[in-house]
Amino acid sequence: MIERMRKLHLIALSYERDRILDVLERTSAAELCVHAEEEGTHPLPVEGEELRARLFAWEEALDLLSSFSQKYAKEHNVKEFSVPATVSVSYGEFLAARGEFARAEELVAQIGRLDEARAAAANEESRLTRAIAQAEPYRAARAFSSYADTLHTRTRLGLIPAVARSAFENALKELPLAACEGTEGEESVLVAVTAHTSVSAEADRLLGEAGFSPCPYRTEQTGEELLRELAAKRAEAAARRDRAEEELFALAPRIGELRVFCDVLGFEAEKAEQSEKMRGTERTFCLEAFVPVSREQEVARALDGSGAPVYYDFSDPAPEEEVPTLTRNNKIVENFEAITNMYSVPSAREFDPNTVMSFFYSIFLGFIMADVGYGLLMMLGGGFLYFKNRAKTGGIKSLAGVFAVGGFFAVVWGILFNSVLGLQFLPFTVMPDAQTESWKFVGIEIPAMLIISMLIGIAQIFTGYLCKFWQECRVGHFWDGVFDGVVWALFSAGMALAVIGLTEEFALSQLTMVGGIVAVSALAVSVLTAGRHEKLLGKFTKGFGALYGIINYISDVLSYARLYGLMLSGAVIAQIISQYGVQFLTGGNVGFMILGAVLMVVGHLFNLAMSLLGAYIHDARLQYVEFYGRFYHGEGELFAPLGSKRKYVRVEAAG
Repeated sequence: MIERMRKLHLIALSYERDRILDVLERTSAAELCVHAEEEGTHPLPVEGEELRARLFAWEEALDLLSSFSQKYAKEHNVKEFSVPATVSVSYGEFLAARGEFARAEELVAQIGRLDEARAAAANEESRLTRAIAQAEPYRAARAFSSYADTLHTRTRLGLIPAVARSAFENALKELPLAACEGTEGEESVLVAVTAHTSVSAEADRLLGEAGFSPCPYRTEQTGEELLRELAAKRAEAAARRDRAEEELFALAPRIGELRVFCDVLGFEAEKAEQSEKMRGTERTFCLEAFVPVSREQEVARALDGSGAPVYYDFSDPAPEEEVPTLTRNNKIVENFEAITNMYSVPSAREFDPNTVMSFFYSIFLGFIMADVGYGLLMMLGGGFLYFKNRAKTGGIKSLAGVFAVGGFFAVVWGILFNSVLGLQFLPFTVMPDAQTESWKFVGIEIPAMLIISMLIGIAQIFTGYLCKFWQECRVGHFWDGVFDGVVWALFSAGMALAVIGLTEEFALSQLTMVGGIVAVSALAVSVLTAGRHEKLLGKFTKGFGALYGIINYISDVLSYARLYGLMLSGAVIAQIISQYGVQFLTGGNVGFMILGAVLMVVGHLFNLAMSLLGAYIHDARLQYVEFYGRFYHGEGELFAPLGSKRKYVRVEAAG
């Protein structure tokens, strides 16, 4: 159900604004709205930009410390380290953290300094590693300064590719007054070529043809000394990096503390930003907020006990006001709210469709899976994830709840279809075989489950039109509900009776006439009343539009064929996997038995995952288009009370 909202009107002294907002935040029951313009009041200055920038820096530091600590603990095998999903604090501790912002700033600055030091040392270490790799071929070199030119000779020290060494040395032997000394190497060879000035140009040409790279070093060191120096510097950089990482990881126990600071600062920024919704006078401020009717007395008691001089009252929102939506459903139905909200949040002035939708969604999900084994896996897996994430809201928890409920219906349908992992386990089958059994519909052979899928679709469309009737009645449009809802619901009932009557296997041919009369009568009433709000030509065009709507209606019914198609594909794959798996397991060969076990586990898990993905998407599509298209308005905004945007902290009621 969607909870009715009341509107809080409040006036208090300006210097009490923070205290009043703290009180409202603690109740988690007031969403501030834009205050109407009133004579003698003025808008308050917009605030919060500086706090948001500060919060951004704090959250960056938190993300850095959290991700680094997890990586460090994994790399260094720190077994007892974990980052909790949320931090629980009392309300008093939460508010008290506001007085510790200087400590938070110091912590954020320390994280930044250590991360910069760690990054700088790591970069230096990488640079030196590259320098060592570059200097490694020169390990055998004498003092680099010794490879110097003289008055009559030119000396070249550097590297040539190992594959070019033989050709180069042979060519150099033919050059008079030139000599070469070299070292061994797999990829490159260190060579020192000394040539008389008269042939140095020719020697340079030969070096160029061999792919010569000149030595970049000109120091008094030998190659071995250079490498030792670079290695020492790299070890020093690595030590600095290790120290910075150790000090940064030592701050990991303060992740929870920083999370509290981030949420508290986020609340302070939120309060500051609320100023644009308020108005004020010289000494007072005025605010308005939406409060659920069930929480009105709680908010009133909190304001009375605040100790601040404040005037407030409650009223019903004006009919034209946009009111936030707060749904109240049981633990099962609330999991399905996320599915509706992905399409559009219900408007606060319409009825909550989630109870009805969740029933059909679960029926369809179970019908598509239709296997006892898959249903049990859905219930166990979904239930495990649901209870593991029970402290959270939405997300994986809701999805797990949807799959767990759908798993129950999959078990029921699996019993009716006599299927456990694609194999039959009962001596009887209630439902027709999806792969082989056909029924005659107006003399044409049609898959039996296709006809049943159509009847299931008509049942949901019928319910959608009844929801339309209830929707219109809630806003005082009774006759609109009758003509746009009940009449088309009767048309759907007539269509269902006609389909049953025209299917020979039901042996209820007398229903064809009854269904036809009901459907034609309802259609005639719809055509005659479609233009009741129009004038002259509009009455005719609206009536024609209602008649033309039969095409859309039939198209919508045919959309439910996807239930049969998805169920059939999953059932066939499950049957093939199990047949081959059982053959391998019972073949007597150990290798085939292992292969059979792997096939059963991997194959069925893959089929379950793919079937669930298709079922989730196509089931939602049927709800959004074929069902909600009959009555649903949506376009609402979820109720977001002051202080509800905490990311990291769960505030306990006590304290």
